[in-house]
Amino acid sequence: MDHSENKSSNPRIAKGARTIGDIIEARLSRRGFLGGVAATTGLMASGCATSEVVEEAVPAVAEAREATQTVAFSFEEITRGMDETHHVPSGYTTDQVIRWGDPLFNDSPEFDPMNQSEAAQLKQFGYNNDYLGFVALPAEADGVPRGLLCANHEYVSSLLMQPGIAATYPDSMTKEACLTEMAAHGGSVVEIKQTAEGWKPVIGSRYNRRITAHATPMRMTGPAAGHDRVKTQEDPTGLTVAGTMNNCAGGITPWGTWLMAEENFNGNFLGTLEDDHPEAENHKRFGVAGGWYQWGRHFSRYDISKEPNEPNRFGWVVEVDPMDPTSTPKKLTALGRFKHEGAESVIAPNGHVVVYMGDDQRFDYVYKFVSKNKFDPDNRTANKDLLEDGTLYVARFDEDGFVEWMPLTFGEGLLTPENGFNSQADVLIGARLAGDLLGATPMDRPEDVEPHAETGNVWVMLTNNSRRTTDEIDAANPRAENRFGHIIQITEPDGDFTATQSRWEILVQCGDPSVAEVGATWNPLTSDDGWYGSPDNCAVDPTGRLWIATDGNEKTGAGDGIWAMETDGERRGTSKAFFRAPIGAEVCGPRFTDDGGTLFLAVQHPGDGDGATFEAPTTRWPDFVDGMPPRPTVLAIRKKDGGPIGA
Repeated sequence: MDHSENKSSNPRIAKGARTIGDIIEARLSRRGFLGGVAATTGLMASGCATSEVVEEAVPAVAEAREATQTVAFSFEEITRGMDETHHVPSGYTTDQVIRWGDPLFNDSPEFDPMNQSEAAQLKQFGYNNDYLGFVALPAEADGVPRGLLCANHEYVSSLLMQPGIAATYPDSMTKEACLTEMAAHGGSVVEIKQTAEGWKPVIGSRYNRRITAHATPMRMTGPAAGHDRVKTQEDPTGLTVAGTMNNCAGGITPWGTWLMAEENFNGNFLGTLEDDHPEAENHKRFGVAGGWYQWGRHFSRYDISKEPNEPNRFGWVVEVDPMDPTSTPKKLTALGRFKHEGAESVIAPNGHVVVYMGDDQRFDYVYKFVSKNKFDPDNRTANKDLLEDGTLYVARFDEDGFVEWMPLTFGEGLLTPENGFNSQADVLIGARLAGDLLGATPMDRPEDVEPHAETGNVWVMLTNNSRRTTDEIDAANPRAENRFGHIIQITEPDGDFTATQSRWEILVQCGDPSVAEVGATWNPLTSDDGWYGSPDNCAVDPTGRLWIATDGNEKTGAGDGIWAMETDGERRGTSKAFFRAPIGAEVCGPRFTDDGGTLFLAVQHPGDGDGATFEAPTTRWPDFVDGMPPRPTVLAIRKKDGGPIGA
């Protein structure tokens, strides 16, 4: 999610102006890559040179590659463009799995967009579906594939969601309108099954559940639980929080729980604090209070002048057991507090669980968490406590191609009382401030961070950063005014995801490769339709191939969508367009079934755009009915012949 007003103050940025040539020379001389053709093709693959440089240095490289390389993706590429509907390749079909407002329970009311209410929304699928998780269920006697769809409802588009709001906003946001927004936040668990008509929800399933921003009790765990800085008038113990909000990407753990990552929580608060208030510096670092919602007009918990500790109860990763709809979700403070874009986990060879996370802010950081205890494949109950204790690390990307993972541990290095940290709780509540002190690398909006268990590779999506100046570039963020983003590949040594030193390189720098000043670095085999801007979410399919979702590709003059990305061999850095969303929409949550036969996608905020309102959206997708607002929707894409996606 990209709010143009999504601002915070990060005092640490790289100093010293260097040209891109200086960076390339320093990096390659240290790695010893120079040496004829191998050096030139390696340079292109790492994303540190344009395709034009490769072509000039090594004639006919592209032609030779195309003749000899196996293509990982065989679908017919779709074309660039932007219109009111979605597009898939020839030979594929899409199912509308579930839309905002669709019923989940036997007593759910039908969706009535003109008469929305908190009570109705609590029993319906929520708004703006972002991350998607899928947990397969055991086969039943009918043999029909089933599973639990876990969907984050990241935020609401106030002017687009409810009728009559735009004309007099913000005064139009009554208490009931705010409660309806709160009920539309959070997440949904819904059982789905594959029928003859495609994937459909099982209404009334015992697994179905709504989780909201205000009405779902959650238990705080880990070092910050019960700390004075998370205590409020409503919760003087600091152990129970009502709700979760701004849940962006996330993850499904190896033991089948769902991780919901709280991102732009700062925007849900109103009010001000005096500069000498104990939380003033911390709130400023997170951009609290953003004032994107008007909840603080009616509820004191969202007004920091009345409840200054309330923001400290958000910005965490939340763990939910989708198999038990009566279970209490947990806020995992051991994983740190920041604007979590995602929380993807992997089991390291030594049995520890590692969770990778990005802090989606310009000039913020990449993190990983390593559990203290080990995964037990025979004890699901014990595994559900693994993320309550461990070590959080923040990344420093050095120009020699190494990543240093620095522990955020109280009492070590600069994380001491002299620098404002009096406990591990303080370190985790102020994880950004701790990263500043340790010298972590400020990145160009790190979003999804996806590990691949079999290869030891980890891909980092860096969406964009138009505010980086020429004297702020560094090896891992080599472009000033980076409007289109890039992708970094980390390789953990021998697949050891717990390692504190890793290797890194740039996979691609995004944007239009035909415009030299953009500095894009696609493989020259990428077509005119295959390049994009603003990588956001990603997924690795069952065969190990990487798929990219975008948020902000409209800056290139085309809609957001899904692209298939080659990551190995001579075709490394080649991208191919697979799906295009309707105008105004972002594509989120790409998730494959275990057999690779279905790709689930979340299409959120369709119809949005400058001046768009409930009464005048830019599209009425997916229903295309007069008077019906555009509806965030989960799609299931399948191949008509039943084969695996992309093959």
